[in-house]
Amino acid sequence: MSCNQIFFHCSFFSRGLGKKTTLFKRFFSYTKYVSSETANKAELNPKELPYLTDDHGRVHTYLRISLTEKCNLRCNYCMPAEGVKLTKKPELLTTNEILTLSELFVKQGVNKIRLTGGEPTVHKDLLPIVESLKNINGLEQVAITTNGLTLTKQLVNLQRAGLDVLNISLDTLKSDKYEKITRRKGWARVIAGIDLAIQLGYNPVKINVVAMRGFNDDEVLDFVEFTKDRSVDVRFIEYMPFTGNKWETEKMIPFSEMKSIILAKYPDFRALPNKPNDTSKAYHIPGYKGQLGFITSMSEHFCGSCNRIRLMADGSLKVCLFGNSEISLRDALRNGCSEEDLLLMIGAAIKRKKKQHAGMMNLAQMPNRPMILIDFKMHNEKNHGPRRRGFNILNRYFQINSPFNTYLFPRSFNLTRFCQMSTSSKLTHVTAEGKVSMVDVGEKVNSERVAVASGKVFVGPKVTQLIKENMMKKGDVLTTAQLAGIIGAKKTSDLIPLCHNIFLSHLEVNCTLNEENETVVITCSAKSTGKTGVEMEALTGVSVAALTVYDMCKAVTKAMVIKDIILVKKSGGYRGDYDIDNSG
Repeated sequence: MSCNQIFFHCSFFSRGLGKKTTLFKRFFSYTKYVSSETANKAELNPKELPYLTDDHGRVHTYLRISLTEKCNLRCNYCMPAEGVKLTKKPELLTTNEILTLSELFVKQGVNKIRLTGGEPTVHKDLLPIVESLKNINGLEQVAITTNGLTLTKQLVNLQRAGLDVLNISLDTLKSDKYEKITRRKGWARVIAGIDLAIQLGYNPVKINVVAMRGFNDDEVLDFVEFTKDRSVDVRFIEYMPFTGNKWETEKMIPFSEMKSIILAKYPDFRALPNKPNDTSKAYHIPGYKGQLGFITSMSEHFCGSCNRIRLMADGSLKVCLFGNSEISLRDALRNGCSEEDLLLMIGAAIKRKKKQHAGMMNLAQMPNRPMILIDFKMHNEKNHGPRRRGFNILNRYFQINSPFNTYLFPRSFNLTRFCQMSTSSKLTHVTAEGKVSMVDVGEKVNSERVAVASGKVFVGPKVTQLIKENMMKKGDVLTTAQLAGIIGAKKTSDLIPLCHNIFLSHLEVNCTLNEENETVVITCSAKSTGKTGVEMEALTGVSVAALTVYDMCKAVTKAMVIKDIILVKKSGGYRGDYDIDNSG
């Protein structure tokens, strides 16, 4: 797809088209062309960036990409003492896949990309990745967060490649403590890397300090002095809970306490203006070259202004650092998912981003990836098999290259024999001899066709609670079911043999949890202008979404019931309108 013109509208799709012709056969409710350059302007209305805007109006223009899970340090708050099981190389994003997804995000409005890890400097293609990112039209800033160990060898070339912003993680100004927390030597090399970055003109060089009681709380003032003669921004980060880092409330030093420590010695310590999406509260001591900041994720969250999403090294999209809901863009990409469907997946995941994280004490109890990976496997693969997030889950319900879906029809199913059970001439798809026949719609008049279907999945009390808390091991049930329903409806003619391949000008699937009835309620509305109705598209969308709910929850209970899949209403066509409420 050309990046010169982007078409924006989440609910509009084409169906049954090859990848090469998709661009030219889309239908839209309105004509709106947004160039890549315009898409990246901060003043754009959120409605113009639908795939990057959540239900709370936050526009996500900042993408963090984990290039690798590997690291050359073993920081004890980041990596569990027993280590972590790294993802196998074939399951990690390739360099080409990283760049493909990066360009897709930028075309939709992302204007800043930060490369992280693991440790990004150990990735063999770091330099060409930075160069390639800088060549993406519309991307304003490429940044990196690194432990700084190899900067003296790499930074000059990275700057030439176009690296704009540099963050260096350094939790202590004492070499012996450095070895204790990182389980490695190298403190002097990190300091040399900071000084080199300053000499090369990075201003400020951002230094990330995880503040921990009993470890570096006695160095708060030392870090303040570190800003006196250096153009650095020392940012104190409140200690956060991740799987395996043995987080304890007592270890966390809140922003208010650190601020009080500094004010006691520097009474003129004062706040600086912050930009709308800044995570760090900026402060400064008059006369000092550098400044200080506080990232208060635990004591004073900044969820309301969050504009960040994360692409993990294994291709999973994570919309919240503290959330355990993920969807695999890698699987979608490798299964031949179109750009349009990738955007649907991204948009649905971002749209369902929660208003704020669960709070300090609740976060400590929630399963999440270890910080080194943000890659913790959320279920036991021995019991559940390989991960089937995102497109892998959806792909189980439709076979693109087969006219029959083997999950819906058993191989022994005899369609002709089934049709011969009724030879009524009133059945439009069956001849008087009982043979299958597709309806000829060539003589019909074009008209606007609309259909709405609904269905329910009774899931029971335990699954209801897990869905409510988004704690299901396979991921976000409602979002995945919604995506499955959308893609299923679009592929109705592939699933139902005698359905015409039609264009949908509007398609919407909604999945909601009715806690009182312990039921997932699904609705699907479809719209088209053509010679045949869209009832089957609406019903297929509901059916596939319901099957997806069952699939994602069956490890918890098999006692779920898919029920009440019905056509609610339809309009258009010579047979007239139908509404279940007025059907008698």
